[in-house]
Formats: sequence, C-alpha cells, structure tokens
Amino acid sequence: MSLPVRFLKATELDTRMLGMLAALAAIWIGFHIASGGLFLTPRNLWNLSVQSASVAVMSTGMVLVIVTRNIDLSVGSLLGFIGMIMGVIQAEILPAWLGFGSPAIWIIALAAGAAVGALVGALQGYMIAFLGVPSFIVTLGGLLVWRGAAWWVTSGRTVAPMDATFRLMGGGPDGAIGAFWSWIVGFVACAALAVMLIQARRQRRKFDFPLRPFWAECFLAAIGCVLILGAVAVANSYPWPAGIVRRYAEASGITVPEGGLFISHGIAIPVLIAIGVGVVVTFLAKRTRFGRYVFAIGGNPEAALLAGINTRWIVMKVFVLMGILTAIAAAISTARLNAATNAQGTLDELLVIAAAVIGGTSLGGGVGTVVGAMIGAVLMQSLATGMILLGVDTPLQNIVVGVVLVVAVWLDTLYRKRIR
Repeated sequence: MSLPVRFLKATELDTRMLGMLAALAAIWIGFHIASGGLFLTPRNLWNLSVQSASVAVMSTGMVLVIVTRNIDLSVGSLLGFIGMIMGVIQAEILPAWLGFGSPAIWIIALAAGAAVGALVGALQGYMIAFLGVPSFIVTLGGLLVWRGAAWWVTSGRTVAPMDATFRLMGGGPDGAIGAFWSWIVGFVACAALAVMLIQARRQRRKFDFPLRPFWAECFLAAIGCVLILGAVAVANSYPWPAGIVRRYAEASGITVPEGGLFISHGIAIPVLIAIGVGVVVTFLAKRTRFGRYVFAIGGNPEAALLAGINTRWIVMKVFVLMGILTAIAAAISTARLNAATNAQGTLDELLVIAAAVIGGTSLGGGVGTVVGAMIGAVLMQSLATGMILLGVDTPLQNIVVGVVLVVAVWLDTLYRKRIR
C-alpha cells in the first residue's frame, strides 16, 4: 500500500472533498494569475465570502431536498418574493405604525419572512408528498408563480432603504464584528473542533469501532485550526475604506495619524449566519432522528416506508425547512443590496443546485454533505467573481455555470457507477 493511500486511510479524509478543495484552489490561483494579482486579496476574498453566504445557506437545505430524491427549482424566485415582502414590511408598513428606527421593525420583518418561507415550503411539500405531484413540476410552477408574485407585491417597484439594524445582516463595515471578536470566534471554533474530535474518538472506543491513529487526529486538528485562523487573519486584513474611517474618526473624536487609521472589518455577519446555519443543518442531518429518516428515504424509499417511517411527513418537513432557509438567504441578500428588487434571486436556483451537486450530493438520493454543499457554493461564487474581474460578459458567465452543472452531474454518475 502506497504512502498516500495509507495516509488517506489513516485520516479517513473524503477523496471527493479533497478533489473539490483542489479544484477550488486551482480556480483561485488561476484567476489570481489571470487578473494580475487581484483575486487573492483580502478585499476580494472578504467580498467573496459575503456574496457566497446566501447561496451557501440555501445549499444546506437543498442537500436534504436532493437526498430525498426531490428537487426545488423555486428557491431563486421564492427568495425574490420573500425579500420583497420583508422590504415592504420594514420600509412602508411598519414605519407608519411603529415609527422609523424602531428596534422591533427588523425582528418583525425577519419573522414574517420566515413565516412566509415556511408556509410556501409547506404548500409545495404537501403537494409533493401527499398529492403525489412530482417535485420537478411543483417547484417549476413555483419558479414562475413566486417570481410573478414578487412583481405583484409592489407592481414592479424597487423598495428601499432597509432598516439600519436589518442591514447588518448584509455585511459592510458595520455588518462585521471587527478584529478582536473575529479572533475570539476563531479560537472558539478551534476549541470546538478539538472537542468534536475527542468526542468522536470516545464514541468509537465506546462501541469498539476502529480508531484513527493518534497522529491522524492531531493532524486533522492542526489543519483545521490553521484553516480557521488563516481565514480570520484574511478577514482582519481587510480595512475599512478611508472615507468611512475619516467619518468614524470625526464622529468619535479620534485623531487620524499621518499614515492613516487601520480599522479591520473582521468576519462579516452574513458569513457567521451561513456558518451557523451550516452547523445547525449538519446537526439535524447527522445527530437527529429526522436526519436519519431523510437519508433512509433517499437510500431506499420503499424500505423506509416498510420500516414504519412516515415518509410523506418527513418530505414535507424537508420542504418547510427549505422555505425557512430561503427566507434567511433572502434577508441576507436584501440587507446586502439595501433594497428589494424584482430581479433578486434570478437563477439562484441553478447556483444552489450546482453547489449541492458539486459538494457531493447525489441526484440519485441518499448521499450528501452540508459542508460539501457550502464549499460548492464558494466554488460557484468564485467562478462568478473571477469572471467579473476578467470582464467576462454575463451570457458567457451563464454558459460556464451551465457547463459546470452538467460536468458535476456527469462526475456524480461516474462516481456512483464506480462504487457499485
């Protein structure tokens, strides 16, 4: 057995995940060279993380949808519809009742968006699970219905601006936690990773499962911490723009030194939201009865039904969860734009599906990882950002996304044939 094979066996690293990370690294390096050194800069990487957040949030739910052998083509249109509802609530309805700047505005708007997402998810899930209408047809109809509904809410008007607190979910200088708290988050994440590895090792020993070599555990912990703290360092390397720093210094009575005042953005709030969603959905998928049932249904629906699983109810709950996650993504997108527009979320369904499939979710059902889908979302956004830096026209960008989606499905087909 060769050294690389022994290493992979000892660390139990997913070869598909490694391949995706290698592809992501190649894309980053290629665009960095082609753009003359503009891609791998703190500013671009920080913006890339913010732009990936909404797609990453939706991709976590799409994993569970596809695992159950379904599909959701409506998420982009639903994002636009929910974003428009949240925009109208906080820009036109609530200020007349509560007054501008009320701390309750963003909470009510977000809750209303989540409720609408859950109701739409429940409606579509009911039609799929209990009425037997194929998910492709239901969500294809949803793609048209919710896009039209977004226009109907305001008759095509763009709604702006959003509530000041609500805008924090979109990033920007105010929508980030700064250098100090970013380091705190990074060290807490490292500690959580170490605890997770220790707990997993204890569980394996408890049930007499094979243990990874101790050096492999240390290697995984070290690599994980290096990646986490490296990401924090990059986020902290991106300073506030000079104009914002100057206004902040004047308002705070701070004297700006001759060389300028460096104020770090730190980790953006939408990125923290996306990571939090990823952690929660991963827990649901791996540590709960609901998650086990989801994968059981995807692996063999007939066997799951015979085992006593209420497959219809589980599928409906998956679509409800997808609707709620779409509402969270709509809040991030609307806050980032500081406006709700009718074009919001256009073609996002393709990016979300591509992210899930590239991340290792099989369209045949039963297989998928939330982490892989989120990395897939970063990969898809990296392609878009890199092509924008190179001045590639939008039609060609869509061609590239389409080709990537087809290639991802083709590779998934080859992989499933190889493991049979």
